[in-house]
Amino acid sequence: MSGRIKVKYLITGSGGLLGSAFSRVMADRGMEYKSLEKSDLDVTDRYATRHCIHVESPDVLFHCAAFTNVDMAESERSTAFAVNADGSKNVAKACKQVGARMVYFSTDYVFDGTKRSPYSTHDQPNPLSAYGESKLTGENAVVASGVDVLLIRTSWLYGTVGKNFVRTVIQRAREGRALQLIDDQTGSPTWAEHIAELTLDLVSHHASGTYHITNSGEATWYDLGREALSISGLHSEIEPISTEAWAAPARRPYYSVLDASKVEVFLGRKMTPWREALKEFIKGMDR
Repeated sequence: MSGRIKVKYLITGSGGLLGSAFSRVMADRGMEYKSLEKSDLDVTDRYATRHCIHVESPDVLFHCAAFTNVDMAESERSTAFAVNADGSKNVAKACKQVGARMVYFSTDYVFDGTKRSPYSTHDQPNPLSAYGESKLTGENAVVASGVDVLLIRTSWLYGTVGKNFVRTVIQRAREGRALQLIDDQTGSPTWAEHIAELTLDLVSHHASGTYHITNSGEATWYDLGREALSISGLHSEIEPISTEAWAAPARRPYYSVLDASKVEVFLGRKMTPWREALKEFIKGMDR
């Protein structure tokens, strides 16, 4: 062994919405970590992944690298699976080899939305889209690898980095553009920073297995858009529109609220309501 200092926490996909949130929260907490963007590590390259994780030999790896464009995954299915399934498998195997714990992030879109009450970690997944299928395949591959894994499912993420619903709605309103927002899909809007904070708390308490983390409550995209504009003090013409009329390439569940009570019991506290989280995020955007 050389005199190299071992990294304690490693983040893949740190240039994205979730990965960047982890970098910010870890920095705020004074944690020792290293962040890897896609240019630093392409997880679809099995040998590069194995070498990188062997060299860094982290205690815990937060796997935030993912193909997240839900509609594009329909036409680029092989790429979505290469990243979300095969890439996650590569990371899991490398983590197992060096004895690192792995945190894998999945999605509410592994469910089909036919249930009309929040999905628990025990409910059977049945994805409707290529994106959902690729993330579920990633889940199964990571678990099958035998790595010590904390599997987190979350939903409707927004944050300071990248294209996401909240930032898009606010930007279009500022440009004076009218909005069409879907009013028949229901989920739990969730601030990426809260995912990072709660996940780090789970890791510090040595949690493993599958957990759902979201802000509490539920909303439609129409509800979320209206609330975002209200908090921002913006006005825009908003037309509610159905999923059918929107006609997106990928099918989405009509109801994909996740039951986060397992995390609440484990950590002994309630999830932040989505409206409170949204207000905190928006108020911080202009600071």
